[in-house]
Amino acid sequence: MSYSIMTAFSFLFGLIVGSFLNVCIYRIPLKKSIISPPSSCPSCGERIRFYDNIPIISYIILRGKCRRCGKPISIRYPFIELMTGLLSLAVFVNYSHYGQYFSLFIFVSALVVITFIDLDHQIIPDIISLPGIFAGVLATVILSSIIAGYRISNYEIKWYDSIIGVLAGGGILYLVAVGFEKLTGKEGMGGGDIKLLAMIGAWMGW
Repeated sequence: MSYSIMTAFSFLFGLIVGSFLNVCIYRIPLKKSIISPPSSCPSCGERIRFYDNIPIISYIILRGKCRRCGKPISIRYPFIELMTGLLSLAVFVNYSHYGQYFSLFIFVSALVVITFIDLDHQIIPDIISLPGIFAGVLATVILSSIIAGYRISNYEIKWYDSIIGVLAGGGILYLVAVGFEKLTGKEGMGGGDIKLLAMIGAWMGW
């Protein structure tokens, strides 16, 4: 399959994933299943048909409104879809090895979900960050063994870089948080931030 076709696929794939990320962003903080029930209008509860759930295109056709009740649908939904599509494209252009592309796109997608949940609820859910730490270490171990000179930017990543990244990323913030609390008697940083930086260290290295 040609590079140009795969490049286009990476963008379309990102749009589809972005639609799913919208579900995760909405449901995870509410502790709802991200699998069922199917998506529905937040205003009237009408189930969204598959032809009304096509990333970006359905929003344009429906003019940003629910087909049944006519209430407006947030512009953020197609924005996240488009953003995820562009991020997927960017990852593929920079890391076209399929294993590295899919692995890093998982990481990028997790960051998108965390970002918008944090904006909405000021929390970083453990259900994403903790598995993200283990997934990052595992991905780095696998990729460094199958890709000669596995790199992120210009930095070659080895399996131990991921381990150090977890300890350094999470550990430094943990020490800062403990030190601040001892000095001031107040909590200056939540555990979610510590776990998030540990996850970033797992994927990106120290």
